[in-house]
This record gives sequence, structure tokens and C-alpha cells, in this order.
Amino acid sequence: MPGRHRRPLEERATYREVFAVGEFRALWLASALSYAGDQLAQVALAVLVFRMTDSPLLTALTYALTYIPPVVGGPLLAGLADLFPRRSVMVVCDLLRTGLVTLMALRADDLVTLCVLVFLTVLLGAPFTAARAALLPDILDGDKYVAGSAINNITHQATQMLGFLAGGALVMAVGTERALAIDAATFGVSAVILLVGVRRRGGADRSGDERVSLWRNTRAGARLVFGDPTLRSLVAFAWLCSFYVIPEGLAAPYAATFDDSPVTVGLLMSAMPTGMVLGAFVFSRFVRPSNRLRSMGWMAMLACAPLIGSGLQPPLWAVVALWALSGVGSAYQLAANAAFVAAVPPSGRGQAFGLAQSGILAGQGLGILLGGFAAEVLGPEAVVALAGVAGLSVATMLTLSWTQIRGDVISSMVTTEPVEERVPA
Repeated sequence: MPGRHRRPLEERATYREVFAVGEFRALWLASALSYAGDQLAQVALAVLVFRMTDSPLLTALTYALTYIPPVVGGPLLAGLADLFPRRSVMVVCDLLRTGLVTLMALRADDLVTLCVLVFLTVLLGAPFTAARAALLPDILDGDKYVAGSAINNITHQATQMLGFLAGGALVMAVGTERALAIDAATFGVSAVILLVGVRRRGGADRSGDERVSLWRNTRAGARLVFGDPTLRSLVAFAWLCSFYVIPEGLAAPYAATFDDSPVTVGLLMSAMPTGMVLGAFVFSRFVRPSNRLRSMGWMAMLACAPLIGSGLQPPLWAVVALWALSGVGSAYQLAANAAFVAAVPPSGRGQAFGLAQSGILAGQGLGILLGGFAAEVLGPEAVVALAGVAGLSVATMLTLSWTQIRGDVISSMVTTEPVEERVPA
């Protein structure tokens, strides 16, 4: 006789199941190319500016320009992902960035022009990232989304790890201008892959409201995110990275305390991404969804605590190990991201993701900028240690508040669904 078996949604999706989805493969490949080019460009910019100015402050300022633009226009432009077809938003952004980065390669000797072009290029990343984040739940559902997010994070961190390591050697081999030209090419190829591999979907359903503007959409997204205690807490965890990103922004002056090699700069920049690759893999493949949420606070504290050891001025291998351990802890972002998706309605997904991502980038940029100012006086080792202390303090407070609400979040995410199954009579 027929019966009903209840299957827990705690079941974890495999990476093979995710890669079986053709649209995800296209989205992943396009993102991987852009990621790789970006890491190469960041090494080129760090080396170029530090050699031009010999100033940790100006180096950090230029690096911070890869994060600060969202303060100005990120939340506003992210709303484009809810007003227009998301694939189209991504393709247009890729094409515009191809042109801007090409100009960067041609004007690499002009610091002011270079900074303006960096600003505009990163500004276009806000609607691109919001559209991609909003599109992914349409392509993958359930724990496939979590596994897909993990794959994207692992890919991002792996390309950072390899891009920073190989980037230092490549910059030495081909020069900063050609390295920037390679970055421009990755954006162009990404646009082609998106056009061919991702099907066109309409914009988000606005329930017949044809007059929604970017400004109104931005205000609605802010009310959605900050008006809900759970979303506020999850966004605060996401923005915690403003503290543990500071070492990356100081990698060039930090490397100068050992030697003046671009390879050392790339080695330091790759340490955290290496740890994140390991942490994201273990966290997504071997930890149940409910346990990810329960351990999120402790992982967030782990993302900050190892940086304190930099204040002891350890040798290079120990600095790399400490920064890699910080990267392992940062894998908590997977759990925060999945919970955020579950709590946001699809019609406002682009704006909500864009607001969260813009805050992440803005906080990182401001953190790096402040770190550059402080490094002029205290030195990079002390500043990294202070970033660890401040981040650990904030992470501890967030963990205490998260403990009070995580039970409701877990019960809303980890439910059961009825599945028809024939059992023996």
C-alpha cells in the first residue's frame, strides 16, 4: 500500500549534482575568468603604486579603491538587478569593464587617471555581483544553492591564491601594463560565455508597478534588510570581513619588512584565500546545514583571532600560516549567505544582495584605508594585530546576539517535506 516517508531537508547536495546544471557551469566559468584576471590586476596595481610612490598609505589607498566605490553608488546601482533582466545586466557590466581596464593598461603611468578608472571599474561590479547573486537561486535550489555558493567561494579563493602567487611572477615577466590587459580580456570572454550559456530571463516581478525607480528600490531594499532582526544579524556577520581583509591591503608594505619581491607580496595575498578554500570545502561537504548555523559565531571569531599573532613579528612562514588559519574561519560566510537567501523574497533579492555586498566592499575599503593610515605610524605588523583584536571583539558580540535568534532561523530553514514512497503492505 502507498505510504508517505518524510525526507529531511538536511540532506547535503554534492558538487557533481551542481555541475550537472549547464547554466551553473556557464555562470561559474564566467566568474572564474573574471576572478583570475582581477587577482592579477590587484598584484599589478599594488606593485605599480608602491614602486611609483614608495608609500604604504598610497598603496593602501589605491587598493582601497577596489572596495570604496560601493559607498557612493553600490546600493543604488545594485537595484538594476531587480529592474532589468539579470543576465543582461551582467553582460553590459562586463563589456563596460573591458573598456575601462583596457584604458588602465594604457594609462598605467598616471596615478590620478589610474585611480579614477579603478573606481569606475569597481563601481560596475556592484550591479554585476547583485545580478549574479540574485540569479543563482533561480538556477540552483535547496542545498544545491549552498553547494553552488561553496563552489563559487572556493573558486574565488582558489583563483586569488593562484592568481596572487602566479600574478607576482607574471608581473615580473610581462610587466604591469600587460597584466592589466589580460584582466581586460577576461571580462570580454566572460560576457561571451554568459550570452551563450545562461538563458535570458525577465526582470523581477514588481507586481504591476511600472514606475519603480532606483531610489525607491534602494529605500525598499534598506527597509527590507535593516527592518528584520535576522537579516540585520546576518548582514553584520557578512560585514565583519572589514577587519580581516586589512592584511591583504597591507601585503606590499608587509612584504617589504622581509624583502622587496613581488613574489612575497603574492605569497602573503594568497594566504587567506588558501585557508578559505580549505574551510569552504570542509564546511560545505561535511557539516550539516543546521550545524553550519550553530558554529557560525565561533568560525567568525576564528577569522579574526589568528591575526593578533602578527604583532609578535613572526617569520614569513608563520605569518602565512596565521593568515591562512584566518581564511579557514572566514568560511562561516557560507552559512550566513544561505540563511540570507532563505529569508529574502525573490522580488527584492537583487537589491538585498546588492546592499549587503556593497556594505561588504565599502567596509573592506574603509578598513584598508584606515589600516594604511595607521601603518604609516605603527608599521604593518602592529596594524594587522590591532585589526585582529578589533575584529575578535566585534565577532564575540555578534556571536552572543546570534545565539539568541539562531534557533528560530534553524527551525525555519531546516524543515521536512513529504515525499511519496511505496512501501510493502
